[in-house]
Amino acid sequence: MADARPAGAPTVLRVVLGKRLQDLREKAGLSYEEAGRALDVTHATVRRMEKAEVGLKIPYVEKLLRVYGVLDAEEVEGFLALAREANRPGWWHRFRDVLPEWFSAFVSLEGEANLIRAYEPHYVPGLLQTEDYARAVLRAGMPHAPEADVERAVAVRRQRQALLTRDRAPLLWVVMDETVLRRPIGGPEVMRAQLDRLVEATDLPHVRLQLMPFAAGPHPAMYGPFHIFRFPIRELPDIAYAENLVGASYFDQRDDVSAFLEALDRMCAQAAPAHTTKAILGGIRKEI
Repeated sequence: MADARPAGAPTVLRVVLGKRLQDLREKAGLSYEEAGRALDVTHATVRRMEKAEVGLKIPYVEKLLRVYGVLDAEEVEGFLALAREANRPGWWHRFRDVLPEWFSAFVSLEGEANLIRAYEPHYVPGLLQTEDYARAVLRAGMPHAPEADVERAVAVRRQRQALLTRDRAPLLWVVMDETVLRRPIGGPEVMRAQLDRLVEATDLPHVRLQLMPFAAGPHPAMYGPFHIFRFPIRELPDIAYAENLVGASYFDQRDDVSAFLEALDRMCAQAAPAHTTKAILGGIRKEI
């Protein structure tokens, strides 16, 4: 499990390059300590670079590549160019005043994934929220924040949603608890508009929405919400994300992620089939 408070939220590219550095070190047969001595730094610095917990210092990266036996000048320069790109802040950096550091990493993963699976027992997922619904949710979660901060947080959510309309949009597959649709947020008009938004989303070819009805009883993920990200990048494993009141945890170990995947697969089998979602949403809307 990776702690959710790194020194600067890592971009996905930084994660990938960190894993490449790890592969090169291991292929060279060097330990953290030996690599650290080559840089005249502690072994922890090398480990943190590989785990994307710190930025990639270009002189360090260049020297490590040489130590690891990467001697081709063109290959070295290509790696360094990627490292410089990886150190650039993402678009969300300008919202860092209202975006928690631990969630910045989430936005980076979300933006690079080609498959996003999620279980949500409390709220409509951010990628599918209307602005009014998002505003009501954010006000509840930021009770002491100035109105301007809430609006900036809404702007972050709006910009995140752009990935659903871009070319080669990711597949978004969500299991949402019936509680989400029964909890009044923002008043009847806001809820009706939000349900309409969900109905529209079911028509998108890259959105699959399933509802877990009360009648289905207990299920394997009653502990809380989580996401699983899959990427089109060979070096990057599936990553699971679980959130709590003051932060979040990211999991990339195979056994940990497998536990999330198994729970979600079981829930998908237990939830109402995706082709029935639109009718269920329409029925709930009539009740509001």
